[in-house]
Amino acid sequence: MIATGWTLRRTGSLVERNALIYRRSLTPVLSSIVEPVLYLLSIGFGVGALVGKVYGIDVRYVDFVAPGILATTAMNAAFNQTSFAIFMRIKNDRVYDAIVPTPLSVTDIALGEVASAVLSGVFASIGFVVVMLVLGLVVSPGILLAIPGALLVGYAFGAAGLAIMTYFREFSDFQLVQLVMLPMFLFATTFYPLSVYPSWARPLIEVLPLYQSIQLLRDPALGTLHWGMLVAVLYLLAFGSLALALATRRLHRKLLP
Repeated sequence: MIATGWTLRRTGSLVERNALIYRRSLTPVLSSIVEPVLYLLSIGFGVGALVGKVYGIDVRYVDFVAPGILATTAMNAAFNQTSFAIFMRIKNDRVYDAIVPTPLSVTDIALGEVASAVLSGVFASIGFVVVMLVLGLVVSPGILLAIPGALLVGYAFGAAGLAIMTYFREFSDFQLVQLVMLPMFLFATTFYPLSVYPSWARPLIEVLPLYQSIQLLRDPALGTLHWGMLVAVLYLLAFGSLALALATRRLHRKLLP
């Protein structure tokens, strides 16, 4: 009999299973930190030496860029956890073929994988915050809010990665991801403020999930707390919940006869 619904215990068992796989190696966490650190060093410090302070907000360019890269760190760590890794489990390893007959339901699988992605995003974010601290880029105690912020970012993009993966059939489909992720990374105010865009383009930037993620982490990291941050919180919660619902429904179709 195939299990239905979900329970915290069953979902947690899948999270535990994923944790046991990675417990003997720091490679997944380290690999998710190395690339953003290189961006920070090359663009934050390199370009920052030419820019000086960001016009209009009077902060060093590297201090402005660091929280933006922090948000992309959480995004990439979570998204990769539920896209490529799960595609491999379905396409090559056939892991879920062995899990479905157990007491775990498909909903347990979806929730467990997204929860694992959230943890991956949070751990990568903690590592990047440590790098920021070592490099003297922590300018406000508000950086402590980066951890719960990274949890929301991980939830949104972990669920999105799982939903997108359910539509992929071949490894070549992942090239389509770069057509979306790379432009979003470049244009979602990671490296410059929204004010540099023409007025007609700003609403298009503001609807990007990475833009909302960056706003949620950057403002407190720079010492600015305001009620407008709730917009980003609600956006990421809604985005992640819709993606998770879609992913769960699609997984039912893929995994159950």
